[in-house]
Amino acid sequence: MNLSANARRATLAFMLIAIMLVAVGVIQSWAVMLTIFNLCLISSIMALGVNIQWGYAGLFNVGTMGFAALGGVAAMLVSQEPVIAAWHAGGWKLLLSFVSLVLVIFLVAILYGKIKKGPLRQLAITGALVLGYFLFRAFFDPASDAIEAIDPAVAGYLGGMGLPILLSWIAGGVLAAGAAWIIGRIALGLRSDYLAIATLGISEIIIAFIKNEDWLTRGVKNVTGLKRPVPYEIDLQKADWFINLVESLNHGTLSQFGADDRSAMLRQMVIEASSIFVKLCYAGLFIAVLAAILTLSVKALDSPWGRMMRAIRDNEVAADAMGKNVTRRHLQVFVLGSAVVGLAGAMLTTLDGQLTPGTYQPLRFTFLIWVMVIVGGSGNNLGAVLGGFLIWLVWIEAEPVGVWLIDNLTAGLGETSPVRLHLMETAQHMRVLVMGLVLLTVMRFHPEGILPEVVKREEGD
Repeated sequence: MNLSANARRATLAFMLIAIMLVAVGVIQSWAVMLTIFNLCLISSIMALGVNIQWGYAGLFNVGTMGFAALGGVAAMLVSQEPVIAAWHAGGWKLLLSFVSLVLVIFLVAILYGKIKKGPLRQLAITGALVLGYFLFRAFFDPASDAIEAIDPAVAGYLGGMGLPILLSWIAGGVLAAGAAWIIGRIALGLRSDYLAIATLGISEIIIAFIKNEDWLTRGVKNVTGLKRPVPYEIDLQKADWFINLVESLNHGTLSQFGADDRSAMLRQMVIEASSIFVKLCYAGLFIAVLAAILTLSVKALDSPWGRMMRAIRDNEVAADAMGKNVTRRHLQVFVLGSAVVGLAGAMLTTLDGQLTPGTYQPLRFTFLIWVMVIVGGSGNNLGAVLGGFLIWLVWIEAEPVGVWLIDNLTAGLGETSPVRLHLMETAQHMRVLVMGLVLLTVMRFHPEGILPEVVKREEGD
């Protein structure tokens, strides 16, 4: 498909999404619409990260949620205040345990290099690992127990650094990139199906660690009350400038009421407007991040580096024969894509205002992100954004629309009809059915996605 046809299709698709969002605002509420809009923005950024890996280089990474979880942990570690009592109880011993672990790794590396291959080297390395394990546990176990015993109802963990949470978005990307570099060094030599299994397994390990290490993340007890990069609703509701703004915008409506009713109505309007204002502030931040990443992604894909990555994706053997370091380039793109996903994970935790490790479900949400990339158009950055908006909007709205539809279609059967009751009980699963129908329809009529990849050729190609 040529560029102009793709542009027309993109315009129509985004216009349809805009109409759907406006319909949600009119029928449900503008606060609900803005919540969905913000989640669509974050989903689009995650889809861009996966598209960088799959669309650029053909890397089948099924560990998306693991990197998003690392971004969420970064948001907590950067923004939360340190729990001083926990540090005094066991924080420094915990650091000592990790220092001992690093020293053991260095010792193993030295033994591996100094001793010739044979039984003696195996024995020495095994002895060092066993000694290191017991040394690590000797410091780690009492330290973690002491930390988790500090006011476990509200603390029981070390806390963070107390810095502005916007810094955590960068930290989330860096933490996810670091983890991706380690994973990539180990797993990128595997075949695509084995790489998928490896990344899924590593994602499960990361999330299991976050769920169970209470000294770091409070586990399933969650960390609430994260700092915000935007104003709090309660502060806006007390601010004179905001009250005056709401009053001036609704002057015509308020003038129809008496003094007492006017005051009560204004109070309610201020409460509703404060929620919308906060969501608009989040939307502004998220749009700026999405625009920056989309611009950089488009420039990278259109650059010589992007053409090289597509050449490697299409024929690794030929690229290797031409002197391209395929493994190194795969590692590059794996780290870049994971960094974008980690950034989105930190943004999601910032929007929620809490870290909830129990909500990270690798298979379920990784599947959604992949559907966004496939439906939008693999290899097309704007397609990934389109898929993020479309799939998340359908995923969220399929259930309430399904309930409304079944309720109206079965209205004539009576409230106690077994058929009606059964259909109403299963209406919550409509989102799975609708998602399957969307995916099958796109794959049938547009197997390359709604916005297929467009390869720009240089003159003379």
